Amino acid sequence: MTDPHGFFDRLDPDMCLVTAVAGGERAGCLVGFASQCSIHPLRYAVWLSKVNRTYRVARAAQYLAVHLLTRDQRDLAELFGGETGDEVDKFAGLARREGPGGAIVLTDAAAWFVGTVLHRTDGGDHAGFVLDPVRWGSGRPGPLLRLSDAYDIDAGHPVD
Repeated sequence: MTDPHGFFDRLDPDMCLVTAVAGGERAGCLVGFASQCSIHPLRYAVWLSKVNRTYRVARAAQYLAVHLLTRDQRDLAELFGGETGDEVDKFAGLARREGPGGAIVLTDAAAWFVGTVLHRTDGGDHAGFVLDPVRWGSGRPGPLLRLSDAYDIDAGHPVD
């Protein structure tokens, strides 16, 4: 999609990796639409594509974990953005631990937080999840992975 007015084509947000656990299932995906949406109280919103498995699991999740990746973690970006959890166990062999509500925290992330899902909203081909951060941490130094670093990853569940 080309932005005829030059606004959206100029955006280059940090990418994040979102994990969800519900009903005995776990899922995760690479997300390009996310941002802080309130200062007091602190809130963060992530937008999940309705065609991917993470959205299906997140609809029933009470908590989501949001992770920032560094540019040298492109392999994780390719795994979570270019594969589908319907066919691949994305978590096999990854360093992780359990967070609040059973959320999956990837311990090698640059930074992460687990948030309680406060609201879900329809946004077209994506659904928004407004989160109340309840636990967070950081670890890996380095510049963050941005949209321009991940632009050529073919989505595991491409949009029609």
